Amino acid sequence: MNSLPKIIAVGVLAGLLILIRVFENELFYDPYLLFFQDDYLRMDYPNREIFKLTAFTTLRYVLNSVISLGIIYVIFRDRSMIKFAGMLYIIAYIILLLFFLYFVLNPKQEDYLIFFYIRRFLIQPIFLLLLLPAFYYFKKS
Repeated sequence: MNSLPKIIAVGVLAGLLILIRVFENELFYDPYLLFFQDDYLRMDYPNREIFKLTAFTTLRYVLNSVISLGIIYVIFRDRSMIKFAGMLYIIAYIILLLFFLYFVLNPKQEDYLIFFYIRRFLIQPIFLLLLLPAFYYFKKS
């Protein structure tokens, strides 16, 4: 693939990730958005609908994952990398969701920070930031 179409494709996909972040309040149910923006150590734990929260967190994770896999594919054009990254996304989702649900169901103030970071991995495309340099290094060696 020529570099200009590749750059445009990556730009469009990155733009989709940005749009998910910009419109997160409108697109997804997440009572923790405001909770973690403010001084959460002094606030009451937010009321939440666990099924709805889990469904929207899953939707956001899937959207970010699919777009991230698209970016990896456009950059490297290697199906084995996509399969490997896809498996990593699935395994990470299962593990992170179990921890996420534990912290949602058993809120303790001393666990808020770790819950914040686990939630971050579920709602942000952090794995993309980890996988791109790893795959680049793998491809170079």
